[in-house]
Amino acid sequence: MGALQTLYASHPFWPWLALAALLLAIEVATGTGWLLWPAACAFVVGLLAEALHPGLALEVGLFAVLTIASTYLARRFLRPVLEPTSPDLNDPLQRLVGQHGQAMSAFEQGRGRVFVDGKDWAAESDGAAPLLEQTVVVTGVDGAVLKVRPVVH
Repeated sequence: MGALQTLYASHPFWPWLALAALLLAIEVATGTGWLLWPAACAFVVGLLAEALHPGLALEVGLFAVLTIASTYLARRFLRPVLEPTSPDLNDPLQRLVGQHGQAMSAFEQGRGRVFVDGKDWAAESDGAAPLLEQTVVVTGVDGAVLKVRPVVH
């Protein structure tokens, strides 16, 4: 225990960095999202401890306050991103669902081309076939083919 006390007295950053690494390793292994913020807070406290040397009691108190605040704020403001009803961040095509575009060609046998989100896409009609230059809404994605239906004004 004397070696740890000596290390902390000379460089308080390293024990906090070790705690941050341990918490981050557990977070990566479990994937819960609960230990990410304490790991970041341990790193921040380590930086402050190295720069200011406020003392162990103040560092532990700061760690507790930062951990509670960051966890609360992350859960409150990141909740819409974390909900399963929001599109998958790793699937950018799902963000197209609900967007409007324009039919670039007349649909034949339910297939045609549409212009959505600044790009030309292959599309299949989801119901009535859109007319040339008619506004469409994306109702789904199947691979790289958009499912669309015409917007009736």
